[in-house]
Amino acid sequence: MAYATDWCGVRSGRDYNKFEEMHLTPGKASVVNAPIIEESPLCIECRVKEILSLGSHDMFIADVVNVKADDKYLNTETGKFELAQSNLLVYVHGGYYGMGPKIGKFGWSVEKKK
Repeated sequence: MAYATDWCGVRSGRDYNKFEEMHLTPGKASVVNAPIIEESPLCIECRVKEILSLGSHDMFIADVVNVKADDKYLNTETGKFELAQSNLLVYVHGGYYGMGPKIGKFGWSVEKKK
């Protein structure tokens, strides 16, 4: 998905059918009128509330209105989405990163030893 994500990010939908070019399956979002990517382990539907012009680009402020998670990554005991197993992609400052294993939990640095 990293290659497809980058390719789709630098190509215009006016010039390419991104789903076809990257061999992705379009799905129907549940709440908003936009396609989702069926191969993605996590799809987050948002509704834009505000667009702020920042000069060189725009910032979109949005409400999350639906989340679709692949059941195979849901922990049946806790109901939590297992990030490390899902192979999610993170984009920060021009770089793509994998999510890797969990390294701690909230409060672990001050937790009392048992």
